Amino acid sequence: MPYSYLRDRSNNDVFFRFVANYTYDWESWHDPHGKLVWVNDAVERMTGYSVDRCMQMDDYPLPIIAEKDHARMSKMLSDAISGKSHNDLEFEILTRDGQERWMAVSWQPMYDDDGKHLGFRTSVRDITDRQGLKEQLRLYTEHLEQLVQERTARIAQLEKHRQQMEKLAALGELAAGVAHEVNNPLAGIRNAFALFRDSLTSEHEHYELLELVDKEIERISSIIHQMYQLYRRNPQKSAEFSIAKTIRDVSTLLDPVLRRYQAKLVVDSNADDDVVRLPEGELKQVLFNLIRNAVQASEPHSIVEIGVECNDSEVKLAVSDEGCGIEDSVLQHIFEPFFTTKSELKEGMGLGLSVSRNLVEGMNGSLSVKSRVGQGSTFTVTLPRRIEES
Repeated sequence: MPYSYLRDRSNNDVFFRFVANYTYDWESWHDPHGKLVWVNDAVERMTGYSVDRCMQMDDYPLPIIAEKDHARMSKMLSDAISGKSHNDLEFEILTRDGQERWMAVSWQPMYDDDGKHLGFRTSVRDITDRQGLKEQLRLYTEHLEQLVQERTARIAQLEKHRQQMEKLAALGELAAGVAHEVNNPLAGIRNAFALFRDSLTSEHEHYELLELVDKEIERISSIIHQMYQLYRRNPQKSAEFSIAKTIRDVSTLLDPVLRRYQAKLVVDSNADDDVVRLPEGELKQVLFNLIRNAVQASEPHSIVEIGVECNDSEVKLAVSDEGCGIEDSVLQHIFEPFFTTKSELKEGMGLGLSVSRNLVEGMNGSLSVKSRVGQGSTFTVTLPRRIEES
């Protein structure tokens, strides 16, 4: 283009307006009081509002801007009128056809060669795609943070479980050693007592004490058996059996305890087929421990309920009582070896739940508890329906 053309002021005005109209961004020029003097054709492409419609607006560009950003954009206009400049201020518009789009505006004051303030110009760019990417990045970051939190919690849980297993292993080894040392003299005591008992007749003045001694020897034997189980390394082999029959067998064993505490055992089962393949002896021991604890926690004439649920892959056994419940401060310790809330030592040494959880986890299952103070507790055993030996 000839240099003389650029030197002509009137031609310059036409030339620069021509260039501005073909600028991709939405450009506008304002006088020193902020009134719109000129806006390029890009405004219609980006907002749906024509140049003529924009020139008719008394408070341009507020009618185009989302209401939530009116205050910020009014401040922007005030700053621009005062001669300030800024780059990339983000805001949202509402196009003429109702679409929400994100924009970023930059503005600069304008002066002539003599330093006279001519107003300011604005340049607006559509950043909807960029905003979308920012939102995706925010959601992705939140997802990563959630994954990190979940992984951290899982690691902490596994570490706690590892420490618990180490503690159980150490206590179990100690318990097994003690049990072994006690079992040998106990066998001698039992044999000697059997000879002594057989030598007395029912007319002896202390004959009624023999049954008490026999029961106490049996209780010691039961405690030793539990201590062995706490350290048991070789689980029993799996076999097919009916859950209902196993519960009946355990109920028969616990009949003296049920009569002593005047409790009633009720079975609630919706399983048409309750045949499982598990180590039956170990499941019996778990049920024995849980039902006995439930009975001992119950008031006289209470009901202890056993719920049975079976599906294709797992079986759930829930033992519920109507007792006093377990406080939160106690609940976190109930599976620890030798921890007990029973006031009398003869009722247990705090090994039942530890042994039960050890046996359940050995069958690839879980033992959980829910309890409400004053309303009772429910211990739930979840096990795979079948365990196949390799």
